[in-house]
Amino acid sequence: MVVVLSPYHHAADYADVLLPIAPFTETAGTFISCEGRAQSFNGAVTPLGETRPGWKVLRVLGNLLELDNFEYQSSEDIRNEVLGGDSAAQIDLVARLNNMAAIELQPIARGAAGGALERIADVPIYFSDAIVRRAGSLQETRDAQPPRALISTALAQRLAVTDGALLRIGQGQQSVQLAAEIDVGLPDNVVRVAAAHASTAALGPMFGVLSVEKV
Repeated sequence: MVVVLSPYHHAADYADVLLPIAPFTETAGTFISCEGRAQSFNGAVTPLGETRPGWKVLRVLGNLLELDNFEYQSSEDIRNEVLGGDSAAQIDLVARLNNMAAIELQPIARGAAGGALERIADVPIYFSDAIVRRAGSLQETRDAQPPRALISTALAQRLAVTDGALLRIGQGQQSVQLAAEIDVGLPDNVVRVAAAHASTAALGPMFGVLSVEKV
């Protein structure tokens, strides 16, 4: 049996049970910063209809199954038990925090070697999270238009292309086709290709070596 806790109906085609929970904007919680500071927050608005924050749904399921330690009344109760203390201001996690990675630092290469093209990527404002990706009004704005391949003037001349020309962008074993857009501010060996969109999802990491050719 598949039970899905989600604010959306995306799992309705395979879930046996779909339990509606509030998105992150409608629930309280606590973040731990890199300096070990506990930062609690409240939901921006009341959850819609019959939805509830995820922790409340799990709490009720625990109650129905008559399990121990499911008596929490608020997210603050959970925070205080997990982290210790009666408020976020009293919680000090510095002694329990370790941000040091046991790695040997290596010099950073200055761009792609051998004249190769280097990808730089951003995540456009309306591609970022599940809420804005599903907002029909936001997806009709200019900021939500499908990404283009931004190339330098020198690269455009080398490929003999102008704005709007179709390019094949390759990274690793995958490739996609995007319209070109000339950006005079880009270095000659850089191609800017946005991430987090269906048209570029097949490509590899947000930074790496690309191949570009005219279609």
